[in-house]
Amino acid sequence: MEKQLIKVGRRKEAVARVIVHRGTGQITVNEKPFTTYFPVLYLQHQVTLPLKTIDALNQFDVVVNVQGGGKKGQAEAVKLGIARALCEINPEFRPSLKKAGLLTRDPRVVERKKPGKKKARRSFQFSKR
Repeated sequence: MEKQLIKVGRRKEAVARVIVHRGTGQITVNEKPFTTYFPVLYLQHQVTLPLKTIDALNQFDVVVNVQGGGKKGQAEAVKLGIARALCEINPEFRPSLKKAGLLTRDPRVVERKKPGKKKARRSFQFSKR
């Protein structure tokens, strides 16, 4: 039996542990089909993007455990995890995944709140009188 590959994808506060192995194309997120876990079509497209990029939508089974953040961050964390796992399975997939920008970790996170401010940059309302 082929060994299972576990890779991690992160985005904002979301962390996705992804297991990819040869199969029929089933994608499971937190023990649910990904279409029920991510009901929005855009998020479903994000999850399947790495597999569509290499034309392997029905060749791999993906099992995902994701936590933290919101649905969008989770979907993008899953996308990164799947792309990293596919690179590990076959190094020939790397150039096409890299060209599509699927191997880059998006570093943008919420900026911290500063003292003397209402939020990160927003000041309290100024009153002259």
